[in-house]
Amino acid sequence: MSEITWNNLDTLESFRKLQSLKGSVSIAQELSGENGAKRTAEYTIPMAAGLSYNYAAKQVDSRILSVLEQLAQEGQLLEKFESLYNGAIINTGENRMVLHHLLRGQLGADVIADGVNKREFYVNEQKKIAAFAEKIHSGQITNERGEKFTTVCQIGIGGSDLGPRAIYLALENWAKANGTFKMEARFISNVDPDDAASVLQSADLPRTIFILVSKSGTTLETLTNESFVKDFLKKEGLDPSRHMIAVTSETSPLAKSPDYLEAFFMDDYIGGRYSSSSGVGAAVLSLAFGPEAFAEFLSGAAEADKLAAQKDIRKNAALLDALIGVYERNVQGYPVTAILPYSQALSRFPAHLQQLDMESNGKSVNRFGQPVSYATGPVIFGEPGTNGQHSFYQLLHQGTDTVPLQFIAFSKNQTGKDVVIENSTSQTKLCANVAAQIIAFACGKEDENPNKRFAGERPSSLIYGSQVTPRTAGALLAHFENKVMFQGFLWNVNSFDQEGVQLGKTLAKAVLSGKTQGALKAFAGLLIQ
Repeated sequence: MSEITWNNLDTLESFRKLQSLKGSVSIAQELSGENGAKRTAEYTIPMAAGLSYNYAAKQVDSRILSVLEQLAQEGQLLEKFESLYNGAIINTGENRMVLHHLLRGQLGADVIADGVNKREFYVNEQKKIAAFAEKIHSGQITNERGEKFTTVCQIGIGGSDLGPRAIYLALENWAKANGTFKMEARFISNVDPDDAASVLQSADLPRTIFILVSKSGTTLETLTNESFVKDFLKKEGLDPSRHMIAVTSETSPLAKSPDYLEAFFMDDYIGGRYSSSSGVGAAVLSLAFGPEAFAEFLSGAAEADKLAAQKDIRKNAALLDALIGVYERNVQGYPVTAILPYSQALSRFPAHLQQLDMESNGKSVNRFGQPVSYATGPVIFGEPGTNGQHSFYQLLHQGTDTVPLQFIAFSKNQTGKDVVIENSTSQTKLCANVAAQIIAFACGKEDENPNKRFAGERPSSLIYGSQVTPRTAGALLAHFENKVMFQGFLWNVNSFDQEGVQLGKTLAKAVLSGKTQGALKAFAGLLIQ
């Protein structure tokens, strides 16, 4: 492998070429007539787990794709990816390796850290969690009354909540329809006491097992919610230590505490927002759906990781998605991207991607701490269709900003239940709306009445497949993780630390300790009685 160099985006010759092509493609023209059908077919890439990525409604053509390919080569994106999964110190802010790909497969060499084979470590933890889940499901482990647990509740925040919650919701109906639903899952994340109270008041507490997730074992919000839960359990006459397990690091104060039935381990090489493939996701998803479903989830992610190493950008959906996103952000000047899943199963997936993208690439200095002179990560938001159509799509269609769109859709629902109304099913209507929106955004509509005129030229991509399953959920998750990674490489930022979340935490602790003055003390006084 050639020597890797880390350079700012605006120093790359291929980026300057890309800038000269700004606004050179009209997607309305590209999609018009018979050429539109041809382009739709040609601009499709197979993804993992039977998914496909279609970018026919993006503002690119063969010239732009050629320069994007040069940009990937000049930026050494695939070489950097290979370096990452082989154990290089990619997280420069914390001087750490980045090993979330290793959780679901071996792309390169064995990675040894702290005298441990990390692949073996991760596999062993997955096996421990699977064995524990089987004991819960079989009734080998019960509550103090000898009753089986029927509900699992995860206590965590940020990456310890958003990803696992999104995947649980994505697979809940699938598991029920396929006979693999084991336990209901609930989640407590917000330190607002109303969050925990609403979950606990509606739960069958004697039959609920709680998962406390904190890598350090010191996360203030999570430990506060743990105390809240323990207080509830004690008031019900229950022993909290018979109802709680921990997912943490081997060095945390939770690791060998008698307060937990069992502890499962992760390490500092797995970032919070990248931890759904670790014990953070494995414990709750294995308990909810069984270890086999979680293994399938990992398999879909591993397949996507393998495709992300493909050298041809026209066969590498994650890389091409990333390159087009940089073109839109840094050449076209679009500051926002909307994630629009036309699947109720993916109702919380945009929230997870919001953290994944904005916490990773929301940086204004490069890997060496020097300010960058170009835009980095976009603002990410989204809601499921068709709900969003009756909410914020007005701005997307006719607002003053152009917002690139990423649609996600499936030809089948998960429950198998549907009804024919006016000669079509609900699922057919859902899919028809996706196709209609793509063309409406791209091609617009002329009208003598300016209020009814649609300018069009609003770019979108479509990820589509048959159904949301554990394999497709894993593949989707890995696709976006790898997209964010490639974009971080191009922007020359460290996508794997998150100093931006620390300052507020520090100041909040100062308020709680009473060591404040000036405006901070004044604002605290407005709220704390």
